[in-house]
Amino acid sequence: MRKAFRWLLSLVVLIGTVSAAGAATAAEPTAGTDIKDRILAIPGMSLIEEKPYPGYRYFVLTYTQPVDHRHPGKGSFKQRITLLHKDTNRPTVMFTSGYNVSTTPRRSEPTAIIDGNQVSVEYRFFTPSRPDPANWSKLDIWQAASDQHRIFTALKAVYAKNWLTTGGSKGGMTATYYERFYPRDMDGVVAYVAPNDVVDKEDSAYDRFLANVGTKECRDKLNGVQREALVRRKPLEALYTTYAADHKYTFNTVGSLDKAFEAVVLDYTWAFWQYSLLADCESIPVARTATDQQIWDSIDAISGFSFYTDQGLEPYTPYYYQAGTELGSPDIKQPHLKGLSRYGYQPPRNFVPRDIPMRFKPFVMNDVDRWVRHNARHMMFVYGQNDPWGAEQFRLGRGARDSYVYVQPGGNHGSNVAGLVPDQNAAATASILKWAGVAPAAVQQDEAKAKPLTRFDAKLDKRDIEREPALRP
Repeated sequence: MRKAFRWLLSLVVLIGTVSAAGAATAAEPTAGTDIKDRILAIPGMSLIEEKPYPGYRYFVLTYTQPVDHRHPGKGSFKQRITLLHKDTNRPTVMFTSGYNVSTTPRRSEPTAIIDGNQVSVEYRFFTPSRPDPANWSKLDIWQAASDQHRIFTALKAVYAKNWLTTGGSKGGMTATYYERFYPRDMDGVVAYVAPNDVVDKEDSAYDRFLANVGTKECRDKLNGVQREALVRRKPLEALYTTYAADHKYTFNTVGSLDKAFEAVVLDYTWAFWQYSLLADCESIPVARTATDQQIWDSIDAISGFSFYTDQGLEPYTPYYYQAGTELGSPDIKQPHLKGLSRYGYQPPRNFVPRDIPMRFKPFVMNDVDRWVRHNARHMMFVYGQNDPWGAEQFRLGRGARDSYVYVQPGGNHGSNVAGLVPDQNAAATASILKWAGVAPAAVQQDEAKAKPLTRFDAKLDKRDIEREPALRP
């Protein structure tokens, strides 16, 4: 997705996926062996480095995966993963952002709640976890879910207790897709701020959201800056030209500086609500009295003028490829820009190099949505009231069991269980503890007593909102 969004199958007969480089199942490790040795005994697992962290062992690893899980003999690649090891007698959380994996020790909210281990997975085709040569047709949600399935199968022999999967934004989508294709792997799913664009051509929900989010005063300020930026296109593009030259930025993928400029401006309101809070509206300049530099600075701080350059887009090529082939992407009308916008919301195709072929498959998200509504078991979706991505949410139907949708009041794209109102916070925490198999007796009798099993760690529990590319602003 861009700096503000970005993101963001038909029933498949699932067959055993055994990599050409080695079987997915780990040999049963010898009791008492050091955890590093046990992990590295898994065929296809390699160590990049171990980093110390009090109370844990933290490993950065690679795991050999087939490029195509349907034809595992046709090439492989090394997928980067990390392991935050607590104890093999604790439950384990599989986390992904849906993008690159961080190699700094971090603990997702479910991991902190259950006091567990965490396996973090880099999404296929995000460098360095990219096959060479890259066959882009093998970048789809089933292949990615199969990556996770093989990692789980390999590590389950070491971490035999309950497993949960989680992620935020595209990571929340990824956790959901994994559950759809491999519903017997995980004991629970916690998906944060996960968009659900069921019908890509029907995006009126986003228009209704942006017309009502926050307060009219704040919406008017944001719309005013956005409109003024297009009115002052000439002087602001002069600033952009200098900025691009100073940083050696180019615009071959999007096509021109003018198209990149408008894409950044159109991202502005969406990006604000995605990453900011209503109180932050005080920092938005008054458009009619603002200088060119003030308009530029506000848009750059919120949307980011570097993003639609070739250099800004390149790391997110896999995201835009998926947005344009399976995930879908928002298309916002923004009537206050009528007569000023030359391109409107540009499609994902504009943000992927032309030598990569793309074809949209409209049935993929519909399949996932239908499956969740009728088959969800032990699934939790957490959204933010003021997050644009929540305009189209996953919903639960009559077939869902022990599954929930929660909304954090006033929350943005960083919404989580801790931000829910107290009774929902306790209920959600209790569900996570139960699914992980570690709910204390008191919690099993009274959900109101549920709380995380660990103390807050300022470094390990740092909540970095994933600033994905903005599908479109």
